[in-house]
Amino acid sequence: MNDPDASLLASKFAVPAAPPFMVARPALMDRVTAGVQAPVTLVTGVAGSGKTQLLASWARSRAVDWPIAWITLEHGDEQAPTFWTYVAEGLRRAGVAVPAITGGVVGRPVLSRLAAAVGEHPTPVVLILDGASQLPGRDWATGLDFLISHADRLRVVLTGRWDPPLPLYRYRLAGELHELRTADLAFTPAEVARLMRLHGVELGEPEVAMLVEHTEGWAAGIRLCACVLQGDVDTARLVGTISGDESTIAEYFIGEVLRRQPPETRRFLLETSVLDTFTPELAAAVTARPGASRMLAELTRENAFIQPVATGSTLYRYHRLFAELLRAQLAWSEPDEVALLHQRAAMWLAAHGHLAEAVGHAVQAGDWAGAAGMVIEDYAFGTLVLEGGSGRLGALFARMPDHLESPEAVMVRAAIAYGDGDHHRAAEQFTYASKLLSIRGSNCGDGLTVSCFLMRLLLLAHGAEPEQVAHLAPVAQTFLAVAPEQRLARHPELRMLLLAAEGAARSGSGAVDEAVTVLTEAAAIAPPGAETVRIGCLEHIALLEAYRGRLGRAETAARQANDLAGQCGLDRGRRPAGAEVALAWVALERYDIEAADRHLRAAQPHCGPNATGPAPAAFALVRSRRLQTRGELRQAGTVLAAAAENGDAAPRWLSREIRLSRARLLIAAGRPADAEELLVGYAETAGPDVSVARAALLMARGDTAAAYAMARAVADAAGVPAPVALDAWLLLAMLAAGRNDAAEAREALRRALRVAAPESYRRPVHQVWSDLRRLLRDDGALTEQYRNLGVPATGTSVAEPVVVESLSRRELDVLRGMADMLPTEEIAASMYVSVNTVKTHVRSILRKLSASRRNEAVRRARAMRLI
Repeated sequence: MNDPDASLLASKFAVPAAPPFMVARPALMDRVTAGVQAPVTLVTGVAGSGKTQLLASWARSRAVDWPIAWITLEHGDEQAPTFWTYVAEGLRRAGVAVPAITGGVVGRPVLSRLAAAVGEHPTPVVLILDGASQLPGRDWATGLDFLISHADRLRVVLTGRWDPPLPLYRYRLAGELHELRTADLAFTPAEVARLMRLHGVELGEPEVAMLVEHTEGWAAGIRLCACVLQGDVDTARLVGTISGDESTIAEYFIGEVLRRQPPETRRFLLETSVLDTFTPELAAAVTARPGASRMLAELTRENAFIQPVATGSTLYRYHRLFAELLRAQLAWSEPDEVALLHQRAAMWLAAHGHLAEAVGHAVQAGDWAGAAGMVIEDYAFGTLVLEGGSGRLGALFARMPDHLESPEAVMVRAAIAYGDGDHHRAAEQFTYASKLLSIRGSNCGDGLTVSCFLMRLLLLAHGAEPEQVAHLAPVAQTFLAVAPEQRLARHPELRMLLLAAEGAARSGSGAVDEAVTVLTEAAAIAPPGAETVRIGCLEHIALLEAYRGRLGRAETAARQANDLAGQCGLDRGRRPAGAEVALAWVALERYDIEAADRHLRAAQPHCGPNATGPAPAAFALVRSRRLQTRGELRQAGTVLAAAAENGDAAPRWLSREIRLSRARLLIAAGRPADAEELLVGYAETAGPDVSVARAALLMARGDTAAAYAMARAVADAAGVPAPVALDAWLLLAMLAAGRNDAAEAREALRRALRVAAPESYRRPVHQVWSDLRRLLRDDGALTEQYRNLGVPATGTSVAEPVVVESLSRRELDVLRGMADMLPTEEIAASMYVSVNTVKTHVRSILRKLSASRRNEAVRRARAMRLI
């Protein structure tokens, strides 16, 4: 068909020329080539995403040896005569013999003849309809669908900002549709770098990555950013400052998006721009108008720089640059509305359980008191305690002013300070909040009440009056019991923190048994994300159990703490100090010297002057006992004296044990008067541990009768902790030995070994064994009972390894010394060799017997009758 009246525009058939800064995109061009093997290819994306230039590059490349007809469509071309006249002329210009279209009506007969003509062409024919999506109406699409269905050789490529009114679902099901969307058209980092270089802008990888993230790969945005960056010497700095309200970018958005929208839609876009992601319901609440769902669906269909967060999601977001422009426009045109919109968003989000987002909007509205109130009344106080200022919620309050006189705001500051480890500042803020609450009176919510109880319990463990826990904890649990279940379900960490704080406070007050019970429950209910608190509970339990003499439980809790720390990715340098100290305590009481030293070395860096919790004082106690086993009594006493001076933060049970240990050291050093000064402050009914220390003092002064009576009363009493009962029986054995009463000494020692056996206590026995050996050398049964401390009971099936390599004579000598529970130094002295030589022999023995510890090596040696 010719165009005698020149009614057709020749420019509509011209393939657009390449711009001067064209970036080749071979991967996308290959996808277009693959797409035209099917009847329909659809390329849709936001304005400026590079749709037209991609297809123009493909058409110019002649990737297929077929006729390619290009038609640029615009508003007004949707009328049937106009549309089909352009289609027919485009095909004719591409070399396809098609019949002329005459008259004003284009019906099925005309389309049938057109389909037949395309079908008769020897090769497939590509018809590119650029901008087809923008055509209003459906008649043109209905006719095109008919043509696609009846022209087997026709390959239609459509572009636009949204989907055309074609039955795309049917094409998809039939496998006849190939699609390229906004995400497919996004520039890759390599393509961005090439485009920048074409503009004379050199960017490093970090700056390119920043630009890709900020523009989301939007072609026009990257091109406009390149124009901004051209000629600037500090491009790296400038990349981070580019935003959507940059004049060149803003002009593009205003011209291509905003001006095309009706006033109601523009208003909706501006008001919802304060939201990062949002649902239709949230958008309706913020804009205070219905119809948000319909408007969002329409804007998404039009690719107006708004899209669902994920396929099928009802959560929407704006393109980052577009959102920045909208916010700048809103702040310029209606600055007073910004805070109101944020407050509406905060109220809706808080009511629907989205606390962090609600707080973020309240903060942007400048409503710090309201933001703090949301946290407190949502029972999220514990989250701040756990995460401090580094967590998502705490970081929102980083810029909160100091002058606020809101109790909720001050409590938030206290929680963040505690979470950051600044317990002193937390206590100051809590005191200030308490004053504000006294002014307010009883008008405070349940969330604030529970938060205050939690902070008081947390601070009790570090304060001077931990015994207040006895009446504070039950009241706190009562308030927690009536809290809204839905909010507690969102914050399971709150109950765990209350129990952990109560347990630490009960430990601080000296209520050891109650502390273990409460801390165990806290560790058991710790939710995901509260691993650090669970680790703290476990290491505290380990120390308490070691003190109570339950070495097996202490070891289990300590190893659980270490395992959990490993699972959380903590390296050995950050492992829980309390767990290492507890393992050292257990190893030393079992006289596994090498293991004790290993764990003490691991704990030492974390038990310095600035360390908190019970670990530093416990470390000093265990270290002093280790020094005592080496005979260094003076240094052991010095360590304990230093711990006593710095032990204000230590739990009372630990301070008591340190004091009694100092007294026992002074007695052993021949300084009973100094020991008495330490014991004089205790009442007569202070407890069995004090009674045993006093009995030792009486024995040192020669009052053996009184010492015997006091020690015997403790030994015969029920419910005495194993370490104390063991010390009492050993003291009775020493008293009997002093009277040369071998029978009574044997009986007392036999009872002591019976107490020591369940937990394999060796250190206390070893300390007195050399003094009792003379009287007991003829008692083989008692000696065997002593040697078998820690050996599994008869009937326990343990597979023993076969010794592949025999032990040397010197190794057997060392093994016998190990069996006698002699320290390394004493074995070395008896063999007239160095300590290092003995350690070398010990390592060889452990290797040959496939043992990891000295007591395990001794047990296996006895089982194989090597000793």
